[in-house]
Amino acid sequence: MDLSQIRKEIDDIDSQLLPLFLRRMRCAEQVAQVKKKQGLPVFNAQREEEILDWVGAQAGDYAAVARQLYSTMMSVSRDRQHQLLGSGKALRQMIAGACEELPVSGVKVACPGVAGAFTHRAAQTIFPQGEMRFFPAFSQVFFAVEQGEADFGVIPVENSSAGSVTDVYDLILQYRFFIVRAVTLPVHHCLCGTENTGEVRLVFSHPQGLAQCSDYLDSHGYQAQEYSNTAAAAKMLSMERLHHAAVICSHQAAKKYGLTILEENIQNARDNRTRFIVISRSPCLPEDADKISLCFSLPNVPGSLHEVLGRFAMNGLNLTKIESRPIRGKAFEYDFYLDFTGNVRQSHTMDLMGTLSEELPRFTFLGNYLETTEEV
Repeated sequence: MDLSQIRKEIDDIDSQLLPLFLRRMRCAEQVAQVKKKQGLPVFNAQREEEILDWVGAQAGDYAAVARQLYSTMMSVSRDRQHQLLGSGKALRQMIAGACEELPVSGVKVACPGVAGAFTHRAAQTIFPQGEMRFFPAFSQVFFAVEQGEADFGVIPVENSSAGSVTDVYDLILQYRFFIVRAVTLPVHHCLCGTENTGEVRLVFSHPQGLAQCSDYLDSHGYQAQEYSNTAAAAKMLSMERLHHAAVICSHQAAKKYGLTILEENIQNARDNRTRFIVISRSPCLPEDADKISLCFSLPNVPGSLHEVLGRFAMNGLNLTKIESRPIRGKAFEYDFYLDFTGNVRQSHTMDLMGTLSEELPRFTFLGNYLETTEEV
């Protein structure tokens, strides 16, 4: 057979498969109505595994791909059942009752570090009229929001060259506050000292600042010393006046604490950027929200992550971030954090959220918010 003949046979086969698939989907819809009447869950793991085992046994050399095909069909069937049943009722009610406009004045905003830090700048970008409150550690920002000492917290989550701030993701998964805004800012680092610095040997900064300037530090043979925050390091040096010591901080922090800029733009990447998020005890879902965050764990079965991620692809949703972090107290079990573009007011996105909320362990909707990028 030549290629045209083989393709014709494939077309003939597909013409028979499609009606059978549609017939199967109509059966799935009938199953949804029965389950609704009987109060049964949509997902029946035991039955699905029995079907996949039978398929694998019948498919011979094609067992693995046949299991994948049927697993996808059953996933699509479940999604349709969830859609018909309006799954995720609690989530839908919470979203319907959320405010639509983030207050930007008359609010208390918690930031890590001290005035002049990059996070301070991010907080001022979002809350120009907010009352800033500073805390030494990321964990204290979360605690302040939890205790009502602050209405919002602003924290860095990832950098374009140094990657994720893993401590922050651990706190996000621990507290599960809502994310209500995000902004990405350009980050330019300076090497700064005092009149007592002399020949630089030791450089203080936050671990992220040190990582973002590692090429410069290595090329000059400077010893890196971690500090709680870039601006806090600048403040410390301005007070201690250490010999042979410098800091990596922002231009604003150097100016605020009276330091001398020894060299500017020492970061590894010219287009160095950091993404900051705003956390809140209450959700806020603006009409123009374009980013969704959520977290969940997975059932301990082969292919579970592949199946979940495939559902986003089927709905045309673009994943922009996936992070896994160990679950406290459970050996080698993980929570997954996801960012993707979308708006929960779109029916297909809300249906997917409802499905996942019913099926995934430890599922939490973290927010649907506006994300912006500030230029240099």
